[in-house]
Amino acid sequence: MTDVDKETKNKISKLQMLEQRLQSLIMQKQTFQTQMLESNNALGEIEDSKETYKIIGNVMVSVDKEELKKDLTSKKEMAELKVENLDKEENKLREEANELQKEVMGSLGK
Repeated sequence: MTDVDKETKNKISKLQMLEQRLQSLIMQKQTFQTQMLESNNALGEIEDSKETYKIIGNVMVSVDKEELKKDLTSKKEMAELKVENLDKEENKLREEANELQKEVMGSLGK
C-alpha cells in the first residue's frame, strides 16, 4: 500500500467504526424480529385455547386470555417500532458508510 495521507487514514478508521456499529444494529434488529415472531406465534396459539398461562420468574400462572392477548400485542407492537427505528438508523449508517467508502476509494485511486 502506498503512503496514505492522514485524512484518508482517519476516514478508513471512521469507516471501520461505522461497520462495527452497523453489525451491532443488525444484531439488535434480529433480536427484536425474533421477539415479534415469538409474540405472533404465541398470539396464534392462544386463539383456540380455553385456558392461558404466563410464566413469571420460575412459576407458571393462569391468566385471563384477553389480558394475555393485550400483553402479547403490546410486546409485538413495541418490537415492531424498535425494528422500524433500527431499520432507519441502519439505512442512514449504510449511506454514510457508502459515501465514506467512495471518498476513501477516490483518495486511494489518485
